[in-house]
Amino acid sequence: MIYEPAEDSFLLKKYVEKYVKKGMKILDIGTGSGIQAETAIKKGAKVLASDINQESVDFVNKKGIKTIQSNLFKDIKGKFDLIIFNPPYLPNDKREDEQSSISTTGGKKGYEIIEKFLKEVKKYLNENGKILLVFSSLTNKQKINLIIKENNFKFKILEIKRFDFEEIYIYLINKIINSFGK
Repeated sequence: MIYEPAEDSFLLKKYVEKYVKKGMKILDIGTGSGIQAETAIKKGAKVLASDINQESVDFVNKKGIKTIQSNLFKDIKGKFDLIIFNPPYLPNDKREDEQSSISTTGGKKGYEIIEKFLKEVKKYLNENGKILLVFSSLTNKQKINLIIKENNFKFKILEIKRFDFEEIYIYLINKIINSFGK
């Protein structure tokens, strides 16, 4: 099952268009339908897309975009100027079928996949690399903010989009550089 672009995808795309520059090395994790990877390529970036779902990998590869199957960073090599992540971020809902939950559920509380991502991502960012992350108010925003800080990142909220039942947040995240350069 391929994650079809929805409100979160279209909002994130707006910032991919803004932040991607020609020649940048981009990693699109959880590429789904490939909407973010396509947008980055149109801006002249060198893109690697990845997804845990082989159906998504095959679909995006057919579009001519280099795409690999990987669970977060498991099979990723190299460093990137920008990492784009539209993660599964909703809390577990026992009523949702298993296939659909792979694309939507971020763990029991919703933030577990984001937490794992933020613990691993630093090794894959160039010195001034940045992250574009999207998630929902149905995920614990305060917990996400804390995880970001605990992993020595800083963030800027680029946009909050309100819907009937939730808010969608777009964050720009980058490493905190101290006086020792680390």
